[in-house]
Amino acid sequence: MTEGLFDFDSAVDRSGSDAAKWQEGADILPLWVADMDFRSAPAVIAALEARVAHGVFGYPAPDTAYFEAIISWFARRHGVRLPRSGIIPTIGVVPAIQAILGALCAPGDGVIVQPPVYNRFLSALEHMGCRRIENPLVLRQGRYEMDFADLERKAACSQARVLLLCNPHNPGGRVWTRAELEQLARICTRHGVRVVSDEIHGDLAFSDHPFTPLAAVAQDAAAGCITCTGAGKAFNISGLQNAFVVVGDPELRALVEAAMTAHQIRDLNPMGLAATTAAYTRGEAWLNALIAYLEGNERLLRQTFARHLPHIDVIQQEGTYLAWIDGRRLGLSSEALADRLVREAGVRVTPGSIFGAQGEGFVRVNFACPRARLEDGLDRLIRGLSR
Repeated sequence: MTEGLFDFDSAVDRSGSDAAKWQEGADILPLWVADMDFRSAPAVIAALEARVAHGVFGYPAPDTAYFEAIISWFARRHGVRLPRSGIIPTIGVVPAIQAILGALCAPGDGVIVQPPVYNRFLSALEHMGCRRIENPLVLRQGRYEMDFADLERKAACSQARVLLLCNPHNPGGRVWTRAELEQLARICTRHGVRVVSDEIHGDLAFSDHPFTPLAAVAQDAAAGCITCTGAGKAFNISGLQNAFVVVGDPELRALVEAAMTAHQIRDLNPMGLAATTAAYTRGEAWLNALIAYLEGNERLLRQTFARHLPHIDVIQQEGTYLAWIDGRRLGLSSEALADRLVREAGVRVTPGSIFGAQGEGFVRVNFACPRARLEDGLDRLIRGLSR
């Protein structure tokens, strides 16, 4: 099926394209690394072709069009006006988070995380010598919720300096509501804990679950938060290494900018700048079609599990293209389960244990691929999980 004018059904051969996801050969179907098997938006591809035709690729600097594209996108798409002075371009969300932790924390300081959570949060804490303070999400009737009573206790800890928020949540699939974000912000503001929000999946919220940037919550709370985001996930351009950080408070912004400069993560590449500008100015229709296609893939996955694998739960999905599968009834570790799927079914998924102890027994499945490829993957998952 195609969604309107855009074709998401045609399979793209990614072999020989240096794709990390496709390194194991034709016998293994990769449903793991968080990138999509779709070509990017036509507007993005056209902008890149034009940039290549120019032929000069020296050191770039973001121009007015780049910043205006970001500001306009967030205003019309998410109803929030980002300050031009608050936008700090960077090569990626993960290196930005690590630099920000270095600016806000001394070795041994506490950082609150909400596991199961994106594994790069956990490795960033380790690299920066921070102490992990866990505020685990609670799984209720197949849907994750924040434990605010526990968060109040953890934020009150004298060592707590930062909370790393994943909004939308990876791997849990939640798109946090405005009310949830406001409650989290109030708790952290009350205890002097800075919130650093990774919102790279924000533009992949499903149609029934509108995305709320943390910067859109109550003004006093939003001023002290730090947002890390970009067009990379939604437009499948992560390899072009272009993202940005948003900091409203001038003093905090100066601190973050200095740290990012010291970590040498502010030198962008011209292709990333061109792609981001095009995505945010001419890519919206494509993105809407993509989300509709992903919603269809998610329905197919959920229906297939209900029909053929009723002993395995699929966690409720509100956004992203990463399904979170509860295989604990099989009695295997995540690593053993993922290994079995490769050996016996020829499909690669992500073991849930890399997202913290709370992910043990789960696996994460990337369904951002043409439907025929997903059907093949689901057949393999049925074969590998049926016993």
